[in-house]
Amino acid sequence: MRIVIAEDSVLLREGVARLLADEGFEVVEAVGDGDALVEAAERQRPDLAIVDVRMPPTHTDEGLRAAIAAREHVPEMAILVLSQYVEESYASDLLAVGDRGIGYLLKERVADVGEFVESVRRVAEGGTAFDPEVIAQLMGRRRRNDPLSELTPREREVLALMAEGLSNTAIAKRLWLTVGAVEKHISSIFARLGLLPGDDENRRVRAVLTYLEASR
Repeated sequence: MRIVIAEDSVLLREGVARLLADEGFEVVEAVGDGDALVEAAERQRPDLAIVDVRMPPTHTDEGLRAAIAAREHVPEMAILVLSQYVEESYASDLLAVGDRGIGYLLKERVADVGEFVESVRRVAEGGTAFDPEVIAQLMGRRRRNDPLSELTPREREVLALMAEGLSNTAIAKRLWLTVGAVEKHISSIFARLGLLPGDDENRRVRAVLTYLEASR
């Protein structure tokens, strides 16, 4: 699994690169600004770009903009955004990129190596990983025509944990349910959202995106 890192802090950039290398990932390039990210993506065609939202010169959203531009050139590249803060507009822009291989985590999550590595792997493989705080802020504003209105409260809980990237087993432990009960809830979610039978992993991603986009 080939990764490009874009982070203007040398200490964090090298730290994440070392962490990922120790976990068996191949960090093919690590850069410090948005332009360099686009060039590295075109040159290396990585599986995943791990990107700081705020980068030089203005330290606003250059990293995110560069990641979106890079994905236009390398459509198969997944994007995992790291940010110090929750910004609803950043999450919404990221969701507009597509229906696979996207994630938005707060930088503090990197400290939990196991959780971070799991998120990296999941996003690189086409899944999603959104920080619980990002989800909470997104869902704080709901559209009038809510596509999730048919879901039960329990199904919403299950879908929220799916958005965090938890497996069925992890969701069962979090909610004190059996794995079988979680599977039934997920099947019901798929049906209520009109996600036809097929690739369950793809339906899972689409259900999560529907959940997150409900507040855009």
